Amino acid sequence: MMKRFIGPISIRYMHDSREIEKNRPQRNIVDPNIPFHFLHEMEPDKDGNLQTVNTIFLTSKECVFKCLMCDLWKNTLLEDTPEGAIIKQIDYALSRLPEASVIKLYNSGNFFDQKSIPLSDYAGIIDRVKNFKKVIVENHAKLCGQACVDFNDQLSGKLEIAMGLETIHPDSLPKLNKQLSEEDFKKAANFLSSHGIDMRAFILLNPPFIIDEKESIEWTIKTIQFAFDCGVGCCSIIPTRGGNGMMEKLQEQGYYVPPSLNALEEVFDRGLALKQGQVLVDTWDIGFLSNCTHCFEERKSRLNQMNLNQKIYQSIACSYHE
Repeated sequence: MMKRFIGPISIRYMHDSREIEKNRPQRNIVDPNIPFHFLHEMEPDKDGNLQTVNTIFLTSKECVFKCLMCDLWKNTLLEDTPEGAIIKQIDYALSRLPEASVIKLYNSGNFFDQKSIPLSDYAGIIDRVKNFKKVIVENHAKLCGQACVDFNDQLSGKLEIAMGLETIHPDSLPKLNKQLSEEDFKKAANFLSSHGIDMRAFILLNPPFIIDEKESIEWTIKTIQFAFDCGVGCCSIIPTRGGNGMMEKLQEQGYYVPPSLNALEEVFDRGLALKQGQVLVDTWDIGFLSNCTHCFEERKSRLNQMNLNQKIYQSIACSYHE
């Protein structure tokens, strides 16, 4: 039986990188010359117009930050990314994808970590994305500096940097091993905004150490508001899931509770109602949020339509209980 935690969680429940890595399952075998995934999708721009997006999940060196809840390391390299490999991966994906107006170059870590994306590859990358109106990359807030500005200045289109904010909950955030504070995020956002670089934030629903669902919903909304206050234009809500070993351990100990589909729907509705920027929810593999097979697909479809149109649609009534 899962242990239930009562009362405030002590700061002693901190997990360092060594413990996090120790609890990991086996990583996947990846080819440094081939992206581990790529896809073509639709996403609204800040004015609500649908735009075509080519998303390439690049294979690169693992992120230097070992976040407690992260499972992106499964498709990364243990060693530095070889020079020229990223260019080969982009060529591989773009030759198999249709044309698009936006490109996402996600590398399961930090685009501006030169061990992940070699500086020598920048010129080739910039040449290959010259026909895209926007280039979106992911990067830790603490690694947002002059390299971001220099890269942006060389692009034909506009740069957007996606940063993991996760939560501003005062007990949860310090325990995620993200090595990030609210002030760190705000500082990075101010820097990027001052240089005309767009931003989006990844925000977790039900991160570890927020056990009560109502509390988790409220802190997710507070985190969305904080991101908008920092100048972020798009908030992407990600349901916190297991699968990295550490999360299973935390769930067994009672420090992590998987989110529900009801919670995701409420957060999405309330986030859109703020009308302060784009709000998206990650609907990839969200079957674990619901055990009702009768209404799940219809509810997931509603979320996808809300993603595309940035409008709140009538909730789906179901006569079955989850």
